[in-house]
Amino acid sequence: MARRKKSKGLTLRLSSAKKRRKKKVDRRKSLISILIVSVIISGLAAVAIGFIFLDKYVQKTVPVAEKEGLLKLLNVPSWVNDKIKQKIYVAASGGGEDLKLDEDTAESIQRNLAEYVPWLYDIQVQTTHDSQLIKAEWRKPLALVKKGFRRYYLDAEMTVLDFLPIEDLPIVEIKGLSYISKMPPYGTVWHREDATAAMNILAHFDWMDAHVTPDKPLLFEIKSINVSNFDGRRNSRQPHIVLYTTDDTQIIWGAKLETWQQHLEATDDEKLAKLYSHYEEYGSLLGNVKYINLRDPQDNVSLPVDKY
Repeated sequence: MARRKKSKGLTLRLSSAKKRRKKKVDRRKSLISILIVSVIISGLAAVAIGFIFLDKYVQKTVPVAEKEGLLKLLNVPSWVNDKIKQKIYVAASGGGEDLKLDEDTAESIQRNLAEYVPWLYDIQVQTTHDSQLIKAEWRKPLALVKKGFRRYYLDAEMTVLDFLPIEDLPIVEIKGLSYISKMPPYGTVWHREDATAAMNILAHFDWMDAHVTPDKPLLFEIKSINVSNFDGRRNSRQPHIVLYTTDDTQIIWGAKLETWQQHLEATDDEKLAKLYSHYEEYGSLLGNVKYINLRDPQDNVSLPVDKY
């Protein structure tokens, strides 16, 4: 009798232990199932969110011309690339909204472009039966300025433009500027002497390229213009402004424009003539000499600028 009770008690304990183990296993399975479901739901949610952001991105990057209203840019310079056009499309549509063919929309486009696209000025928008026509003047960047990790463009009038990669324009970096505390907002003029002195020289080169060497602009071979010794602020005996070609050949310009007489240098026209005569003679500024000194006055130098 005692053995039976003992055996029965042992059986009950074993049965209880099995039940507890089974409950633990069932509980683990439930937790694993819940975890799997949670992962799946999180993944689906992430995918859904990804599609939402992707949709917004596509809406912002699809050209406005493919939306309800048709946007057309007139008189676009050859150097304007798709990234610049895309910026205009997005700004014109207020960030993605559909355009309509009416006068209210034309006014809205004009306001948006004036506020968000410093590349354009004198903007006019006209509604036709099938499009919104945008006619404007374009600001062409000539120089690049770096402040920390940020980059800015400047046009010939020293208007600050946001940086966008451009392959078909010769854009020269201005180096050696004194401390830059803060850059002006895009679309405003930067009033700064050393940068303006560099820009004035680059603007003369740009004019010469257009009138003397239009098929092969000299500016494409200029990498930078250094104004660290502007007005002789470091050493009055050293050249005030020096340019560097893409292979680091020095082009010694000298004093800022219209001050050549004070420093007994060649005139500004003589400097331009000497540089462009060298360029036309050798077909390039690269690999021919160690440096090109434009400061020394020379007699009987032909001046290509006299023809215009």
